[in-house]
Amino acid sequence: MLMASLKLQDNYWETFELTNPDIEYLYNYLLEAETPLTNQELVNLLVEERIRVEKQELEIQRSSGCDTYIPKEHYQIQQVLTFPALNWRRGEVIDLRPGVNPDLDSFEVIKVKFENGDVREYAANLLDHKLNDPIEMQDEDDSINAQVVLEHYQDILIDHLDQGLQANTDFVKIAGRWFPRALLVDVNAGHLNLAEALLDMVAGGPLTTLALLEQIEFNSNVNPKLLEFSLDLALQEDTRFDEVGSAGEVMWFLKRLEPQSVLEIPTPLRYHRIPYDSNKLDDAMQDMERQLDDELSELEFASSVEDEIEVCLIYPHWRTGTLPLSPRTRALFPTAYEAPRIRFTIVDSETGEKFPAWVVRPKGYVYGLKEWYEKRGLIPGSLLRLRKSKTPGEVLLQREPRRSNREWIRTVLVGSDGGIVYAMLKHVVTSNFDERMAIAIPDVKLLDEVWERMHKERHPFEKIVVDSVRELTKLNPQSHVHASELYAAVNVVRRCPPGPIMELLASNPNFTHVGDLHFRFSEVDRP
Repeated sequence: MLMASLKLQDNYWETFELTNPDIEYLYNYLLEAETPLTNQELVNLLVEERIRVEKQELEIQRSSGCDTYIPKEHYQIQQVLTFPALNWRRGEVIDLRPGVNPDLDSFEVIKVKFENGDVREYAANLLDHKLNDPIEMQDEDDSINAQVVLEHYQDILIDHLDQGLQANTDFVKIAGRWFPRALLVDVNAGHLNLAEALLDMVAGGPLTTLALLEQIEFNSNVNPKLLEFSLDLALQEDTRFDEVGSAGEVMWFLKRLEPQSVLEIPTPLRYHRIPYDSNKLDDAMQDMERQLDDELSELEFASSVEDEIEVCLIYPHWRTGTLPLSPRTRALFPTAYEAPRIRFTIVDSETGEKFPAWVVRPKGYVYGLKEWYEKRGLIPGSLLRLRKSKTPGEVLLQREPRRSNREWIRTVLVGSDGGIVYAMLKHVVTSNFDERMAIAIPDVKLLDEVWERMHKERHPFEKIVVDSVRELTKLNPQSHVHASELYAAVNVVRRCPPGPIMELLASNPNFTHVGDLHFRFSEVDRP
């Protein structure tokens, strides 16, 4: 019995491109549904539609009025046939001759030219052949199984769909959802001015679109979803407003009332990239860099999702009241389809206190913790714990508490000449800390002046590292410094990820590795 299946060409989905019929189908679907849809939802619809159309075409080819090739039949020149075993390809008989095979009864050979130009020969008028049995359609091929297609090609299809719709002015996208521009309700300047006033009354926001719509009067009886989407687009295209909601939630804020450190990178977090050769970092150095989990690191990190993460504060984040949006911490914080800035809530796990914070996605940090750091008595080197919350839009944060006590801590002092000096002094600490990275800062304003001066004078990176090593080794009886200790110290005066620092330790002959990522500096050839 001949088994035939409906299937698409082998690379059909790998070579997928959004076509005009695809766009027309999606446009009409959105018009009828009157509901904005995400890329994922549209791809699901499009795959189903593509499969329906292709199956319909295959069925038409199979039943197009042509005779189906069966070996026992007799055929004439110019007769058009379809071939089930070749996915119902069509071909025209262009020659006919007697067949020659002593093991078979008399039969014929037909020469067939296919639509793509291929020419093949087939047996005809042959009574004994397995292909003479009736054709039975078997289960569908994976190429026309929507679930299988989405499992294997979803990311490719979403990329092509998103690019195609972005290039089409008939569609608009808000917070990851698409809709036809033609259905949008007119939102005038008066509506937008009223939205600004409403946000101004709540210190800039955030407010949902629905909350704004409740106060803005639209003389319209259209679908509420259309009204909401229309206002979203108008707010997005007006520079006064900033969409700050996490994925799946649209929230609006007045940009002029957003913290300055959300709109531009605070000075201590600004990094002027230092070229370095990461190949000079051995396995131990790379492992250390991954443990330090700096958001500026250029190493590749294995993707992982952790429910709880320990973070060690370095000076730039402590000074600016920020947290690193690093490969490990990123998954704990809210994300968004498009919004570069996200307003969310941090919950102190010890007290239940809640306060607002911002995820600044493009720049890799979370802002809004300065008052909390001060209230909790944290210092650079303090250890914090981040945890996922069961409540959307919230992140749990906890210091690692310890009994209040006076501890010997490396302390940064600014000399009369403006230079940095380290000393071991006693300080009251109320939270657990990393002993190698803990640094006390008695006078923040003096250190700010050092940052400003060093930025203007553009101190060479190598000199900053060497000066830091000289100061730190004075505090160590063995006269050596650990790589993580040096990383923390360098960041007291210049923002820098671990990579360039450790590359300098590995490549500069004045540094000698004495084991376990401890290094000693030789005063020979002092820079």
